[in-house]
Amino acid sequence: MFNHDDLPGAHALRYLRAHLRDIPDFPKPGILFKDITPLLAEPRAFHITLDLLAERFIGEHVDTVVGIESRGFIFGGALAARLNASFVPVRKPGKLPYKTDRVGYTLEYGTAELEMHKESIRPGANVLIVDDLLATGGTASAAAELARKQDGKVVGFAFVVELDFLDGRRRLLEGGSSNVGVFSLVHFGAGE
Repeated sequence: MFNHDDLPGAHALRYLRAHLRDIPDFPKPGILFKDITPLLAEPRAFHITLDLLAERFIGEHVDTVVGIESRGFIFGGALAARLNASFVPVRKPGKLPYKTDRVGYTLEYGTAELEMHKESIRPGANVLIVDDLLATGGTASAAAELARKQDGKVVGFAFVVELDFLDGRRRLLEGGSSNVGVFSLVHFGAGE
C-alpha cells in the first residue's frame, strides 16, 4: 500500500503549490477555496502535475479513470490518456444524456448528488477516482459508490490538493476503500 508521506520531491511540490491561488469566501462565506486555474495556465506546472499523478499509478493496471465534475475532468481525462485507460465523467444531475445511476452525498458546505451513465464501467474493471481537491471526501466517496454500483473495483483515489484538516482521507478509507491508496500531491493544514 502507498504511504501518502512518500511524496515526490519537495522542489516539485513547492513549484505546484506556488501555482495555487486562495479565494476567500467562495463558494460561500467562511470557505477558503483553493483555485487550481493558475496551475492550469502554466504549461510546465500542469505537465508536472500530470506526470506525478501518472507516475504513481503506472503498473496499477487501471482500466478506467473516473473524473468528477468539473475540475476532475481536466486531470482525469489527461491522466486516462497517459494510463491508456478509459475515461468516465461523473456529473451533477441532469447533465448526462443517457440512463444514469445516481447517488447523494454531503460535502463541507452542503449536500449534492452525482450521476454516472449506466454501463460506463466494465464489471471487474480497476477504477481510479480523480478530482482536483480532497476536502471532506464526500464527492470522491460518492463517485466510488457509483463505480462500485457498476461492479467496478476502486483501486485508488488521486487528487492534486488535499485539505488534511478536513479529514477526507479517513472518510475514503472508512467508506469501503481501506485497501486502496489515496494519493494527493499538495497538502494543506488548517489555516494554510
